[in-house]
Amino acid sequence: MKKKNILYLMLIFGTAIFINACYYDKAELLYPVNPSATCDTSGVVSYSAKIVPILKANCYGCHSATGGSGNVNMANYANDKIVGLNGKLYGSVSHATGYFAMPQGGNILSSCDQAKILKWVTAGCLNN
Repeated sequence: MKKKNILYLMLIFGTAIFINACYYDKAELLYPVNPSATCDTSGVVSYSAKIVPILKANCYGCHSATGGSGNVNMANYANDKIVGLNGKLYGSVSHATGYFAMPQGGNILSSCDQAKILKWVTAGCLNN
């Protein structure tokens, strides 16, 4: 009787280990997001709809008209256009050689946000 009980316990224990070994709950690995599928840069990238939210979230906190860190003032179209056209905006957010990596102390912008900024800059920094 004892051998039979031990065999059942081993079977239950082995099954529990096997079931737990198959459990996998990392959603980002199971269901990866394809950035190219969710990043729409087709057509014109709108300054007000696409660029301003990126700049508000990542730039305006330090580079506003009242506290232009590094003598870079942003937070309005005229200043954003200057920084866009002189190459500092895209150079900094893409961490290109020769530019200060921005946002300083933060993570690099997503490839989608970088693509939107590049498209806006390449189009001439339109106020649209």
